[in-house]
Amino acid sequence: MAKEHKNIIKTHFTILKNTVLGFMNESALKYSASLAYYTVFSVGPILVLMISLAGIFLGEEAIQGRVFTELRGLIGSSVALQVQDIIKNLSLSGKSNMALIISVVTLLIGATTVFGDIQNSINNIWHVRPKVKKGWLKIVKDRLLSSSLVIGLGFLLMVTLIVNGIVMALTDRLQRFFPDTSVQLFNGINFLVSFGIIFLMFCIVFKVLPDVNIKWRTVRSGALFTAVLFVIGHFLIGLYIGNSDTESTYGTASAIVLILLWVYYTSAILYFGAVYTREYAIVKGTPIQPSEFAVYVEVREIEREVNVVPPAPLTDADKAKGNRDKM
Repeated sequence: MAKEHKNIIKTHFTILKNTVLGFMNESALKYSASLAYYTVFSVGPILVLMISLAGIFLGEEAIQGRVFTELRGLIGSSVALQVQDIIKNLSLSGKSNMALIISVVTLLIGATTVFGDIQNSINNIWHVRPKVKKGWLKIVKDRLLSSSLVIGLGFLLMVTLIVNGIVMALTDRLQRFFPDTSVQLFNGINFLVSFGIIFLMFCIVFKVLPDVNIKWRTVRSGALFTAVLFVIGHFLIGLYIGNSDTESTYGTASAIVLILLWVYYTSAILYFGAVYTREYAIVKGTPIQPSEFAVYVEVREIEREVNVVPPAPLTDADKAKGNRDKM
């Protein structure tokens, strides 16, 4: 029994060590910076679509109030108000049919850009790349997939709000009879529900977004590890942003800066989890395989002394383009 526990500890230590090394080697912080940049332009469309979808069942005003409360806890009141103004300016209500169609298409393109960037980053971390010959089919598939994820997030938001509402209602009633126990109990239930939704979100990201075939066992382990890191990181990032002097330093630009900071750190957690998932799959013998739309990519460095820097070798995309030009 002791030997078995020792082997388990040794295995997980190996996975963590390889994860840290892999995170540094994959330039994952560069992917985090890229995602933070895209999110500045996409956070409005994503929130508008999620609020609109969840608002069908619960009312947009109630959803907006809840989202504003969460944003205020993450990035402060003044910045949350600026984000709320962005949501109002992008609102879909009160528009003509043609303007509504144009707005929905524009919002979908903006919202799905973030998921496309996450997909490309995890593909790079897992060393896969889409096949060139299926480029257009792949683009259409990815956009539909990203749109489905936006819709799914809208329903997840709705479920979260419903569960939170039920928990709060039960807490208020039971607090009359059990003042201390009921609050702690239902706060714990609320936390578990929120954690479960975060875990489900990471499961979807790791299973659906990348161009790979990956076993659910690997997905669950990677998503659980990432969800735990996310909860811890969420608390630490909130402390940092709350105690930093960002608003007074950057003035009117503080909203953008704080969104960049928050997304940068949380996406670093996401990509650290992606590296952990890859290393877990390797150590456990459940390899991640490229999908039918992708191929495995191996990058090798060759050092040599030259007098003149040679031209870069052609990629598969360049070769395919050259063949089309000859035809």
